[in-house]
Amino acid sequence: MIWTVYLSGEIHTDWREQIQAGAEAAGLPVEFTSPVTDHDASDAAGDMLGVPESSFWRDHQSSKVNAIRTKTLIESCDVAIIRFGDKYKQWNAAFDAGFCAALGTPYITLHGEDIVHPLKEVDASAMAWAQTPEQVVEILKYVITA
Repeated sequence: MIWTVYLSGEIHTDWREQIQAGAEAAGLPVEFTSPVTDHDASDAAGDMLGVPESSFWRDHQSSKVNAIRTKTLIESCDVAIIRFGDKYKQWNAAFDAGFCAALGTPYITLHGEDIVHPLKEVDASAMAWAQTPEQVVEILKYVITA
C-alpha cells in the first residue's frame, strides 16, 4: 500500500523537503501532497475570475479556489502533517487541523515547545506532536512498516 501524506502549514522553511528526503532515504511507500506553497501564486488563485473591488474580496475568491485543492487532498490523505512555524500565525494550518479532526483523518502536529499552550486544542486531537521533521519521519516509519 502506498500512503498519501498531506503536508500542511508553514511555507517559509524546508521542513517539507526534510520529511520527503527522510521518507525516501527510509524507503517508505509514501506519496506527498500539499497546498500551493508559493505565496504569490496562492494569493492570485482566484484572479482568473476577475478583479475584485477590494483586497478582502480578492482574498475571499482566492481562498475558495485554493480550498478546492486543500479540501480534496485532505479528504483523500491517509495522514496529515501540520506544521506551525515560528514566524507567522498559520490560521490556515489550524483550520486544516480542525478539518482533519472533523473528518477523523489522523494528523501529526509539528511545532516547537514554545507554542504548546496556544495549540493545546489542536494538539489534543492530533495523534502525535513532533518537534522536528526527523521525528515525523520516525513516526511514519513506525506506522507504515510496523
